[in-house]
Amino acid sequence: MKFPEWMANVQRRVEQALEQRLPAAQLAPQRLHQAMRYAALGGGKRVRPLLAFAAGEMTGAPADRLDVIACALESIHVYSLVHDDMPCMDDDTLRRGKPTVHVQYDQATALLVGDALQTLAFEQLSLPGLFDDSHKQVRAIAMLAKASGSRGMAGGQAIDLDSVGKSITREELEFMHIHKTGALIRAAVMLGALAGNHESASDSATLERLDHFGKCIGLLFQVIDDILDEVADTATLGKTAGKDAAQDKPTYVSIIGLTPARTLARELAEEAHDTLAPLGANAQRLKEITDYIVSRPF
Repeated sequence: MKFPEWMANVQRRVEQALEQRLPAAQLAPQRLHQAMRYAALGGGKRVRPLLAFAAGEMTGAPADRLDVIACALESIHVYSLVHDDMPCMDDDTLRRGKPTVHVQYDQATALLVGDALQTLAFEQLSLPGLFDDSHKQVRAIAMLAKASGSRGMAGGQAIDLDSVGKSITREELEFMHIHKTGALIRAAVMLGALAGNHESASDSATLERLDHFGKCIGLLFQVIDDILDEVADTATLGKTAGKDAAQDKPTYVSIIGLTPARTLARELAEEAHDTLAPLGANAQRLKEITDYIVSRPF
């Protein structure tokens, strides 16, 4: 199967899995459940689920297990977007080409949507029998919790908010994005790999390579995102273009410049490919996702 077809197939699977696992819109409290579905369904590139499926296929993970992991990852990601868009943070009105949750509903509902999606993620990962090995399942839950919390995504967001209007170094910016964006992307790769039944799912050398790949791809995704915020329009992005510059937020473009940022993106993509090279054809999907991320118009 060629990559575009594989990607579309995974995206369809994840949409269907989310549709099934999100609370029904008519279930009380209806407004909250409607808003959760509004936030999570019908949009997004599903990059984190794609990475989980690619790593999981490499280690022989069952597709139905990857469905659940993908839903957990996407629930955490969407919750972070809902909260990130609120007036107390980035105060944005557009996400995935439609009004943000606090605009479509209200701020209190948006806050609860994020809370409920976060807990739904851990409810899914703790389903009885999801993993053959209960120790692996506990490890997966802990991995997602760490990637989402103060030493991961939430901590990176805190650093981001504290950096507005300040002059920071490239090293400080990288530290922020390793946490804010990179932690969950890195976890997506590792959770997918951990879900496998092949020996490679427990091989320390393979897992170390995949972890380093996840670090590279997390930074790559953020560099490309910073470039697109500078050069793309709102219609292309599905969110307000130029928001980082308008809010005086430090980005790779503002700190090192547009051309060096493009060079950095290519270097990170090369490093990601080099990291995967010893894994051979089994890592082909991960390589293709790398190329997909770096080929976004920039």
